Amino acid sequence: QLQLVESGGGLVQPGGSLTLSCAAPSGRVNYYATGWLRRAPGKDRDGVSCISRHGDVTLYVDSVKGRFTISRDNSKNVVYLQMNDLKPEDTGVYYCVADLLPCSSTWWSLPDFGSWGQGTQVTVTS
Repeated sequence: QLQLVESGGGLVQPGGSLTLSCAAPSGRVNYYATGWLRRAPGKDRDGVSCISRHGDVTLYVDSVKGRFTISRDNSKNVVYLQMNDLKPEDTGVYYCVADLLPCSSTWWSLPDFGSWGQGTQVTVTS
C-alpha cells in the first residue's frame, strides 16, 4: 500500500485553472498506475483520469477531455492533474488513487483501489 498526499485544491471561478498534486512520500509511485476520482456533493464517486506506471498511457472521462491533463514525475514520486477551463460541475472532493492494476477504460470502475489519498476540495463558483 502506498501513502498518497494530495494538495492544490481550492476555490476558483468558472473558466479558471488549478493544478492538483499527489505525492507519495514513501516513494515507489512508479510501481503503480495512478489516477484521480472525484465525489461531488450528494453523488457517487466518478472517475476523472488515470495514468500508467511510466506515463505512456493516459485516459480521461469524456467530461474533462481537452480541459484536464494528467502527468507524473516518477523521479519526484508525484502525479499531477492540471485542470483548465473549470466548470461548476467540476466541484467536488478529488482523490488520488493508486493500484497495481493497469490504467484502462474500466479502471475507474474498480470496487476499490490499493491506495487512497485523503482528498482535496475543488470548488468552482462565481
